[in-house]
Amino acid sequence: MDVYLNVVREALRSGRRKENRTGVDTLSTFNINYEIDLREGFPLLTTKEISWKNIVVENLWFLSGETHIGLLRRHGCRFWDHWANESGHVPSAYGNFWRQFPVHDDAGAPAFNDQLRWVLSELARNPMSRRLVISAWAPGNAQQSALPPCHLLFIFNVQMDERGEPMLCLHLTQRSCDIALGVPYNIAGYAFILELVGRFSSIRPGILAHTLVDAHIYTKKPDGSMAEHDHVPGLELQCQREPRPRPHLRIAPSIQKLEDLLTLARDETETEALMRHFELTGYDPHPAIRFKVAV
Repeated sequence: MDVYLNVVREALRSGRRKENRTGVDTLSTFNINYEIDLREGFPLLTTKEISWKNIVVENLWFLSGETHIGLLRRHGCRFWDHWANESGHVPSAYGNFWRQFPVHDDAGAPAFNDQLRWVLSELARNPMSRRLVISAWAPGNAQQSALPPCHLLFIFNVQMDERGEPMLCLHLTQRSCDIALGVPYNIAGYAFILELVGRFSSIRPGILAHTLVDAHIYTKKPDGSMAEHDHVPGLELQCQREPRPRPHLRIAPSIQKLEDLLTLARDETETEALMRHFELTGYDPHPAIRFKVAV
């Protein structure tokens, strides 16, 4: 996608060296914004190969609201192993707050709000609402978490297209954005969520918008140390590659509502059978590029 390469080029051109909690320097840029039209195809990066299976499994886990990484382990998705505790739970898991955001009832007792369920209900009742917000940033958790949510807030919004027909859009705000490793997965992950919610609400998916607050590229130190963490060469290689046509996503007809999705995620143990419900056609990427994660 040209839009992703434009982000890479902007960060390489304007990024300034910045220290951070990982100890690996970044080239950091403030406030990058862009839009992707899902009507033109599914935005899975083609300038390097991305694991479609990992995107599907991770986002099914998010949508389930589970904190235990059992679903991820079952399908060989290792993203969250480093952040799980000894019992396999991730207290700061995104879906935990999407589905069980901590609030208080009228008597001051602890309670929880299922933001995803409310948004789906509101889309059915009042699709033109401007309040279709889902937040993963719970201050009591985020302010002391080892890994507070990076993509912390997303908002659905229905707009009318050029033919006067409704289309479902999504805006994602991301506070911390690893351009080489994280952003391609964030784009595809939220595009997948937009496609699913479009199916659940019977509103055609339209625009995915993305605000990157701290958009950064990990890089070696000025003295050349930590070169194993340097993402610049791999990103420069991608900028030399010609983007290929976007693939297309087909979601199985059996997935019509959130419950169908959650039942599938809970009961299907075979990865190949799971993935048949989310078929991506025409994906022809350039070879993968390895980037070392800074934790």
